[in-house]
Amino acid sequence: MAIKDLPQTDARSMTEEADFLQIRAIDHVEFWVGNAMQAAHFYRTAWGFRPVAYSGLETGVRDRASYVLEQGHIRLVVSAPYHPDSEMAAHHLMHGDGVKVIAMRVDDVESAYRETTMRGAVGAQPPMEFKDEHGAFRTSAIHIYGDTLIKFVDRDDYNGPFAPGYRPPRSEFRVEPAGLLEIDHIVGNVQLGKMNYWVNFFHQVMGFRQLIHFDDKDISTEYSALMSKVMQNGDGRVKFPINEPAEGRRKSQIEEYLDYYYGPGVQHIALRTDDIVTSVRQLHDSGVEFLRVPHSYYEMLPDRVGSINEPVEALEDLGILADRDDEGYLLQIFTKPVQDRPTVFFEVIERHGSRGFGKGNFKALFEAIEREQALRGNL
Repeated sequence: MAIKDLPQTDARSMTEEADFLQIRAIDHVEFWVGNAMQAAHFYRTAWGFRPVAYSGLETGVRDRASYVLEQGHIRLVVSAPYHPDSEMAAHHLMHGDGVKVIAMRVDDVESAYRETTMRGAVGAQPPMEFKDEHGAFRTSAIHIYGDTLIKFVDRDDYNGPFAPGYRPPRSEFRVEPAGLLEIDHIVGNVQLGKMNYWVNFFHQVMGFRQLIHFDDKDISTEYSALMSKVMQNGDGRVKFPINEPAEGRRKSQIEEYLDYYYGPGVQHIALRTDDIVTSVRQLHDSGVEFLRVPHSYYEMLPDRVGSINEPVEALEDLGILADRDDEGYLLQIFTKPVQDRPTVFFEVIERHGSRGFGKGNFKALFEAIEREQALRGNL
């Protein structure tokens, strides 16, 4: 997908709000996968997501099967192609299982499409309205990094299970929710030298502003480094960190992702909980695999983070990390990749005032990632 040249933005304006888009929430995230039925089973049994809608041959959709799953305010869609000559099949051949669509709830999909394309976005789908017996469902879409789309969604006049072409699940399923509440942030990986382009894109085209900047001094180990800038919309509810690799002695996690995803894309999705100890314990018992850090990390934790509500012993038992900033503290943990390729993974996060992203954990976390890279022969 060709990208447009955008006017440069100075540092001062990057911190100013320009929330002309008025995003209400992240409506859903859609993964394009090789087997949607099995992916839906994974997110139901391992993660506690409840199936709420299905689309496929039985609903009159001839090119793909899709399953919609919900937990709290999080909605995931997993879709797989029926035919080898489809766009979805080509996407999966190139990228493996990965995020294709980040859908945002807006009041007016026509205005969102017009405002973003006028400012430099490449249109992917003009405003369209779909109707069935449940009402009218409106969408439009633009391209962002790699083959990823931002979709604008207006479902105010729709009361069906998800969208036209979907129906409730074919069977009842027993589901044990893991206490996951909402999407906290979505992280994208882009090529070396492209981070500032996409930072500028989100500011100029989407009206986002820069929240935090991490350079290779903040995010580095003995072997590798990366740089990251966090963009958020005007009310701070939607956050998109953007990573690019930095020069290092070995291959960074960002370079490994780019190599195996064959280009830029969504690296991980952070899911917020109010009780990370209970959530992670359930996820672990259900088969979700998490990265671990050494015992020495927890020996230093009280001096580095200070007083927290959770026992350090419980955090160490589960591998949960902690960090503090001027506004409070956070707890976080990262899964291993959730498909065969070392690409997309998840984060579980609990916030106690902190609006940060765990800067104090970067070194320990990235060393844990590098240990996994070494096992794969990719460091």
